[in-house]
Amino acid sequence: MMLHEIIEAAHTGDIKSLYIMGENPVLSEPDSKHVKESLEKLEFLVVQDIFMTETALLADVILPACSFAEKDGTFTNTERCVQLLKKAIKPLGDSNPDWWIICQLAQKMGADGFNFHNTNEIMEEIAKLTPIYSGISHLRLENNGLQWPCTDNNDMGTQLLHLNNFNTINGKGKLIPLDYKLPSELPNKEYPLVMTTRRSLYQYHTGTMSSSVDGLNILYGSDMVEINPIDATNLGISSGDNVNITSPRGSIKACVKVTESTPSGLIAMTFHFPESPTNIITNSKVDPLSGTPELKFCPVKIDNNIKIE
Repeated sequence: MMLHEIIEAAHTGDIKSLYIMGENPVLSEPDSKHVKESLEKLEFLVVQDIFMTETALLADVILPACSFAEKDGTFTNTERCVQLLKKAIKPLGDSNPDWWIICQLAQKMGADGFNFHNTNEIMEEIAKLTPIYSGISHLRLENNGLQWPCTDNNDMGTQLLHLNNFNTINGKGKLIPLDYKLPSELPNKEYPLVMTTRRSLYQYHTGTMSSSVDGLNILYGSDMVEINPIDATNLGISSGDNVNITSPRGSIKACVKVTESTPSGLIAMTFHFPESPTNIITNSKVDPLSGTPELKFCPVKIDNNIKIE
């Protein structure tokens, strides 16, 4: 199942329990009020994370995991580069590495193949079972990262993927045209503006990690709704005003930032902060092919003169 299907199955009772690692769907997913209701209907919820999250607050069991600084392993980035990670400090409190927690649970449940002692052994198994990782080991990663495919110990990795052809039968890429579909909700008299979500350079996702950094909060410590000067004038609002933003799913409060960087008819907000849970009002309707929700298009209305406590 895709994530939105999992949420729906939890809501209908077809899924009884979930084990969530390093994700905060109560803030990150659209129509988040519905997401919270769905998770509350579960018989058993386990959350594994390095900080307390809005999702973890709903959990029956919380498993404290380690941050990057407290564990060994590898990171693979979107450039396919596998890089070695070495523990800088001992795990804090009762936290443990993700791989260790999973192995302990698997062994308690009687599963075979989880008797690893370190991340080097896990990397060896990955190399054995996955051809594009065959030439990658912790030893080879000591000095520099390697980009998969890396098929043997003499292979220096693949800097450019699909340089001369694609990994298909005829070596050619397949282009699939799509027909344009209108969003499931369009602006109307009641909801005349369109809201889109964006990201801040200084915060990450739902702020679980980044909002714990004082310096980042100085640069961007709360969410604001960005609105074009034309729309601000029509609504009689100015930068610093508090407003209520409402969609068919609910309302949130935010402080206004008037800016020409946002086109007229469009407002923009991030979703980094639980104090302004933007995804309460976003639309959970999904694209039928990709399964991606309409997070970037949501008709809304704005009411001014709202006090934020």
